[in-house]
Amino acid sequence: CQKLSFLSIVESYCDRAERVVEKELVKRLRTPKDENERMLWVRGVLDAIRSCGHVLEVAFPIRRDNGCWELIKGCRAQHSQHRLPCKGGIRYSKSVSADEVKALAALMTYKCAVVDVPFGGSKAGVTIEPKNYSVSIAGPGIDVAAPDINTGEREMSWIADTYAWTLGHKDINSYACVTGKPISQGGIHGRPSATGRGILHGIENYINNATYMNLIGLKTGLSGKTFVLQGFGSVGFHSMRYLQRYGACCICVEEVDGAIYNADGIDSNELQYYKQEHGTIVGFPKAKKLEGSALEVPCDILIPAAIEKQLTKENAHRVQAKIIAEGANGPTTPDAHDIFLQRKILVLPDLYINAGGVTVSFFEWLKNLNHVSYGRLTFKYERDSNYHLLMSVQQSLERKFRKSCGSIPIIPTPEFQARIAVSYQIMSIATKYNLGLDQRTAAYICAIEKIFKTYIEASFIY
Repeated sequence: CQKLSFLSIVESYCDRAERVVEKELVKRLRTPKDENERMLWVRGVLDAIRSCGHVLEVAFPIRRDNGCWELIKGCRAQHSQHRLPCKGGIRYSKSVSADEVKALAALMTYKCAVVDVPFGGSKAGVTIEPKNYSVSIAGPGIDVAAPDINTGEREMSWIADTYAWTLGHKDINSYACVTGKPISQGGIHGRPSATGRGILHGIENYINNATYMNLIGLKTGLSGKTFVLQGFGSVGFHSMRYLQRYGACCICVEEVDGAIYNADGIDSNELQYYKQEHGTIVGFPKAKKLEGSALEVPCDILIPAAIEKQLTKENAHRVQAKIIAEGANGPTTPDAHDIFLQRKILVLPDLYINAGGVTVSFFEWLKNLNHVSYGRLTFKYERDSNYHLLMSVQQSLERKFRKSCGSIPIIPTPEFQARIAVSYQIMSIATKYNLGLDQRTAAYICAIEKIFKTYIEASFIY
């Protein structure tokens, strides 16, 4: 599977889900009456869902500080336009290729569908290494762009400002072309930490589920759980910070230049201060250097938050985690995925667990279009407020009926849970199709069913 391209890996996961859900989709079609025709219709729609719609490759010259000229290449893929606009980040990396960009665009399509964000999926890449340039080069905002590897608020601000003063100079909504901007440029509070917060809540939804924890032999609750982090960028740092707030203990962190280990725990803020000062986590005084791979360190939760294809057929047997939460896009190859299922390791897939960023980007986009300031995101406030309200109801009932009934817990219905949490939708699909721990296939089915419905109701053939 290491020889498989990133795009082939994404398509392989999609194919698995389509094989499982195909017969169900045929049953749901009302017309045509002939079952064979319905089957052909469904397969045609599924082929359209899987394929990449548009790819744009560009090349442009820049002048270096020494006076020489260099040709920079870039690529933008729009995987699906079943919803508009298309949404996806821009990464700067020497490894950028059309194949990689198409794979990431496909993942964004399924990710948006899973979390009910009404965007099509896209992605962009520019083949440069920013640290080798005195000033980074900002690419054009073809649709709704966002930060990715080696890009952040600064680059998004550049793109938004350039677009607003050129193509969008007559458009009052021009700053909605890019998300992930600084607050002063129309950004939104909570965007930098959104993916990390999403990883926390995604893990929390599963680790508090007794059924799934019994399947993998782990006690419920985050408190006291150990976790290992591969990648200490924005996603890794915020994931580490939030998990520690909920009582989990980070024992190992790995970056491209080395890994550190401390069985008693590593503090996220202290490590962040050290990295900002020294440019690396190596040498952090409150941990020792790890010999070997962090992916193979015994722990309860492993968070690969670096790059794709990190968990493969070669190292999957040596992974000693109970839960793998995919903070990066595409860190697990299909062979490794199968090995984890055989070993009863719960994998929380990328298109669900790291969708916090695109969700908050949607709020930023709405803020720019509506020209309002939402302030800090209200999800946590609303959740806590509703929790206290329900606790008040529970205590009132217990005071009234305690003599005969004892404790009266207020338990949300499965329908209510499915409405407020994507994880319950995925869990219910896994149960319906008897997928067991295979939450990845369940998540892909969840996305495919929603996209399929959009195609059918909008008329697939024009």
